[in-house]
Amino acid sequence: MEVVIVGAGAVGMKTASRLRRKDPEAKITVVESGRYISFSRCGLPYFLEGKVAGLDDLRKTPYGAVRDENFFKNLKKVDVLTETKALAIDRNRKALRISKNGSEDEINYDYLVIATGTKAVRPAIPGIESERVVGLYSAEDAKKILEFVNEGAKRAVVLGGGLIGLEACEALKTLGLEVTLIEALERVAPTMLDPEMSRLVSAHLKEKGVKVLTSTRVEKIVENGTLKVYAGKEIEADFMVAVTGVKPNSELAVKSGLDVGETGGIVVNEMLQTKDEFIYAGGDCVETVNLLTGEKIFAPFGDIANKHGRIIADNILGGNSRFRGVIGTAIMKVFDFSVGVTGLTEERARNYFRVSSVLFSGFDRTHYYPGTGIVRIKLVFEEDTGRILGAQIVGNGVVDKRIDVFATAILGKMTLDDLEQLDLAYAPPYSPAIDPVITTAYVANNKLEGLFKAIRAEEVKQMLQKGEDFLIVDVRSEAEAKNFKVNLPNTINIPLTELRNRVGELPRDKLVILACPLGLRAYEASRILISEGFKNVRVLEGGLPYLLTL
Repeated sequence: MEVVIVGAGAVGMKTASRLRRKDPEAKITVVESGRYISFSRCGLPYFLEGKVAGLDDLRKTPYGAVRDENFFKNLKKVDVLTETKALAIDRNRKALRISKNGSEDEINYDYLVIATGTKAVRPAIPGIESERVVGLYSAEDAKKILEFVNEGAKRAVVLGGGLIGLEACEALKTLGLEVTLIEALERVAPTMLDPEMSRLVSAHLKEKGVKVLTSTRVEKIVENGTLKVYAGKEIEADFMVAVTGVKPNSELAVKSGLDVGETGGIVVNEMLQTKDEFIYAGGDCVETVNLLTGEKIFAPFGDIANKHGRIIADNILGGNSRFRGVIGTAIMKVFDFSVGVTGLTEERARNYFRVSSVLFSGFDRTHYYPGTGIVRIKLVFEEDTGRILGAQIVGNGVVDKRIDVFATAILGKMTLDDLEQLDLAYAPPYSPAIDPVITTAYVANNKLEGLFKAIRAEEVKQMLQKGEDFLIVDVRSEAEAKNFKVNLPNTINIPLTELRNRVGELPRDKLVILACPLGLRAYEASRILISEGFKNVRVLEGGLPYLLTL
């Protein structure tokens, strides 16, 4: 059996490796248009920062072998043709036409795999083709950025506030550059995070010295030794990193008469087979299905690509492996914050479900253990059933294991009640006695039952703007309040420990909003006031940072 694979990224080399493990006799050929194979593009920001010593480290095995052409030839008996372009597929003759150094040839196949990945998308901005505008999608991009830095660059603009753009900001700041982030939409990570969670990330970027410009469109770019970026005002920079997105690289499929969906991705079935039974496709060049909404989507993630490679290899060899779809789980590091998401944002969920949500802030491990961090969680759920639909977590605490628990819960169609019953590991170095995942479910159920009467930061801001008559009671300790003052109208400080003895200072005819950094003390304070007969009491949901970042 002869298998030809177009593309030597995650899908291509995973398919080749799995095929070889299961079939020692198959003839496997991989065609790659670039120089680097089996290259982890996700590691490029960490290479720039110096956390990864060299580009070859981004294609090494865990035991240190570089996964280059010789590695695959000698270890796996796979032929890899680099700097070779796939021109066309003759489906009738089952042949792939290729070109290298201007010379054309053909390779016959029994099965063909299209693993061509993505192409970078750049907006139509005058001057965007300047040599001082680079991406962060390839080894060549990373090398060019380091060249600018070595030549004395001091200022950089990052165009695009998505996952790669945010990671680029950290890498460039680590290199000692002055960094300006420009995002055309109203917030950073606009497709991943709801507004209140996005604001936490923006605030952290600003704390780290990144200038953040949202709702900002670049009108033109002028190069004259340096760059002048016109975006409502003139921004001078030595270079720009343009990371405004990618799209499926499906041209080969289109030219071959294979179906491409509205997303631009190649249409495949659950077995990752195109309409041609002898041609499979996987990874970033295909469209997949969102398991929550049923809609076709584009999901360019490395973990999905690796899963696809395994499934394709199994099915080529007569198996019945299937890929059902995705729920949209992702995580990124932004300076000291981890940002994890899974499922639907509240904005998106409202298009399909009757939803509610809750904000919870808490410690990631027992508060007395050294190195404790904070996680701020937004949980989105179906109002009538309590079914979990989405989660977003931002903070300097341990985020990854919590977002993975929520992802598992979504896939398992679990509810708030199910989350409350989870049997999760506990020891002070790893978690509070009740993990934040479970506590978030408690808070959500309390909210549904009316025990937790909350108010969102956006509502408070609107009331302040309208000049409404209400009172914010900051229940932090006196020392905390002096150390960091909350400069908001209608605000007084009464520490939680003093509240019972000072209830007489509070008006009973006004709305009283209770606030603290996480929300726990504010909730305790609300129970005290309610027990004292106060009728109009609300807790600032999630804590003060949600209000202070507005």
